[in-house]
Amino acid sequence: MRQPIKLFDAIINLAPTSSRRNGMIHVYGKQVSNVWFCVAFDNRKVFAVSFSSDEKTALQATLEKLPYGAVFTQLKKPEKFHDSVINVLSRIYMGKPVSQRFPLALERLPKRYQRILKTVGAIPCGYVATYGEVAKVCATGPRVVGRAMATNPFPLLIPCHRVVRSNLTLAGHGAGKKVRLSLLEKEKRNFRKEKTIRVDGKPLLLFPVERVLNRLERTNVKFAQIS
Repeated sequence: MRQPIKLFDAIINLAPTSSRRNGMIHVYGKQVSNVWFCVAFDNRKVFAVSFSSDEKTALQATLEKLPYGAVFTQLKKPEKFHDSVINVLSRIYMGKPVSQRFPLALERLPKRYQRILKTVGAIPCGYVATYGEVAKVCATGPRVVGRAMATNPFPLLIPCHRVVRSNLTLAGHGAGKKVRLSLLEKEKRNFRKEKTIRVDGKPLLLFPVERVLNRLERTNVKFAQIS
C-alpha cells in the first residue's frame, strides 16, 4: 500500500489551487471474495468505480477515471457510503439483482454520453440490449454507444457488460470479453422471451442473457478461449 499512497500524495500536492476549492475526492478500495473494488466519492456523488483481481490495478483504474486536476486522497478507513457502494458492486459482480442506486457525477461527461449511460443503467439483471437498440433510444449511432461503454466511469453500477452487438455477441470494451462473459453467466435467470422497457418514454428492446450464451455455444466459443 505504501507506493499507491505516495503516488496519491504526490498528485494531491501537484493539483492546481483552483481544484482544491472544488472539494476533496475520497478514494477507497476493499477486497471482497478475491476481487478488489474501488470507489471515488466526494461526499455528494460517485465519481468513478473499478474492480480487478488485484488492488493496484483497481486503484489505478479509478484514478484514471477522475477529472483532470481533481484533488483526492486515499482513505484508510471507509465511510459508510463507500461500504454501501462496494457492497452493491460486489452483489452485481456475483450476479445478484440490486435496487439501490447512488448519485453519479454524470454532469462531467458529454451530454450524449450522459443519456447513453442513463439508458444502459435501466437494463435489468438477466437481460441485454444491443448497441443499436440503445442508440435508437438516445438518438445517436451504435459507434457512439460503443465509445461510451469503453469509457464508462461506473462499471457494474452502469452495467456496460449488458450491452452487446446486434448479433448478440460480445465486444471487447471495458474489462474485456472474458470478464463480461463471466458476469453474464452469473446473471442467467432462465428468461426465454424478449421484453421492452421504456426509457425517457422511448422503447428499449431487451433480450434474455441466455440468448448471448447460447449464441456463443453455437459458434463453439468456449469461456476459456475468450480474452
